[in-house]
Amino acid sequence: MEKGKIVSIEERIPKLKKLRKRKTNQRLIFIISLFFLIVLAVVYFQSPLSKVKSIEVEGNKLTSKAGIIAQSGIGKGDSFWKISAKQAEKKLERDPKIHRAHVSLVFPNKLKISIEERQKLAYLAKGKKFYPVLNNGTVLKEAIDETPEQLPILYHFKAGDQLDHMMEALESLPGEIMNSISEIYYAPKKTDSLHIQLFMNDGFEVSATLKTFSEKMVYYPAIVSQLDPNVKGIIDLEVGSYFKAYHPEKKEMSEEPIIEP
Repeated sequence: MEKGKIVSIEERIPKLKKLRKRKTNQRLIFIISLFFLIVLAVVYFQSPLSKVKSIEVEGNKLTSKAGIIAQSGIGKGDSFWKISAKQAEKKLERDPKIHRAHVSLVFPNKLKISIEERQKLAYLAKGKKFYPVLNNGTVLKEAIDETPEQLPILYHFKAGDQLDHMMEALESLPGEIMNSISEIYYAPKKTDSLHIQLFMNDGFEVSATLKTFSEKMVYYPAIVSQLDPNVKGIIDLEVGSYFKAYHPEKKEMSEEPIIEP
């Protein structure tokens, strides 16, 4: 019995040696692989591959690509792995022209900045210059000599509550009604500090108050459909809805109520 046990252990010794050798080889391979990975990492971080090589900007119309990159605080040559995308997004979103910003890292060394800008809703007239106005009431500093787009032109408005209220009202209107407005005048009265006067592209004039403008103006197409297109005048939306037709021969105007839809 003892002899059998001794033989059994001797037979197992070569297998144990092979197992130990295999484990030793595996450890050696792991150590060598780890060493090469560390060397590669050091080489990578010391090489131009770890620096921002290119920056792509999309979605910007109101601000130049160079302006967006400058606002992000990121530049070419910055360490790719030290960039904080969230911090760059916060910096960009401080700009009143930018609604949302998304910064993403594209391996190995590219950066992508996606911008969602505020909507341009109107132009503010100051003398012979026109300044774009965004949906949050921000008036851009870059003036143009003529309006290239079919957007309302605002007169006598100043940056502040009235302009903010006007932009909020315009933003809520359907596109077809927005496109039908040519000019809007801020014309406060003693009885209404929020009175406005609109001139439409179809030749009609609208008298309204910002208090109810967005609610009542949505009915403009239906109101106009009840009127003779050849008889122009003022559509009064301040209290109820009335139409006052112009009479060139007389200085007075006829008045008739309009049934709202």
